[in-house]
Amino acid sequence: MNDIRFDNRIAIVTGAGSGLGRCYALEFAKRGARVVVNDPGGALDGSGNNAAAADKVVAEITATGGKAVASYDSVASVEGGKNIVRTAVEAFGTVDILVNNAGILRDKSMLKLTEDDWDAVMNVHVKGAFCVTQPAFAVMKEKGYGRIVNTTSGAGLYGNFGQANYIAAKMALVGLMNSVATEGAKSNILCNCIAPVAASRMTENLMPQEMLAKLKPEFIAPLVLYLCSENSKTSKMIFNCAAGWFSRTEVLCAQGTVIGDGKRDIAPEEVADAWDIIASLENARPLSSVVESFSYLSGVL
Repeated sequence: MNDIRFDNRIAIVTGAGSGLGRCYALEFAKRGARVVVNDPGGALDGSGNNAAAADKVVAEITATGGKAVASYDSVASVEGGKNIVRTAVEAFGTVDILVNNAGILRDKSMLKLTEDDWDAVMNVHVKGAFCVTQPAFAVMKEKGYGRIVNTTSGAGLYGNFGQANYIAAKMALVGLMNSVATEGAKSNILCNCIAPVAASRMTENLMPQEMLAKLKPEFIAPLVLYLCSENSKTSKMIFNCAAGWFSRTEVLCAQGTVIGDGKRDIAPEEVADAWDIIASLENARPLSSVVESFSYLSGVL
């Protein structure tokens, strides 16, 4: 195996004051990257701020000879995103890597979820990822190189109870990945999603301690570092990761069937009669773009 190094690479990690983000920042620095440790130091629900969170991780990195600077801006505004990227450019000259890791939780069942709960989660996860990605993408496109990792979730991909805001936000990050990967392809900007399960303040009250002990953040970092390396040529993919288990998941499209000829009316009874074929995933496959899905319409268009 060739050593994966990040010498002379500049990485931004959002939400890097604790948990997974802290682990990523430390591992990037250990392998030669200069790191922007972004974290406003808020509580799990997004309230408050405390510069000590980012400062502590920066101190950990510099104590071992690494190079890092802190960023205390919130990702949830355009100005905050610009400031985070500006911090990287002013301190280190450029941006090569972005890990959109920042996140909060405000879990409530559907009928108890408030507008504030919805907006707060969307602002950090979805708007936040966009607000940092856009200025970072501009720098990466100019130089013809970039690696971006978004953080989705198994809750978003497969569903869970009492997390409508979080689930919707996490699926939106898959859509953002699709856009960034498509637009960045010609500029050697790769973008992927990970769906991690790891011990963190987000999961500490959701799982028994004996399970959390096996879900170390350090078991997620190797996948993130590989996807952010020059070695990786992978883009527009989603990966599950937990306790050393790594696998790919995908949105698939099946061939289905054609009813009618594109001219006559179609009755709901015809849909019912063809339901087994319509709902089947036999021979389903991933598509490279929405344009590719049009090929299935070739029989009637």
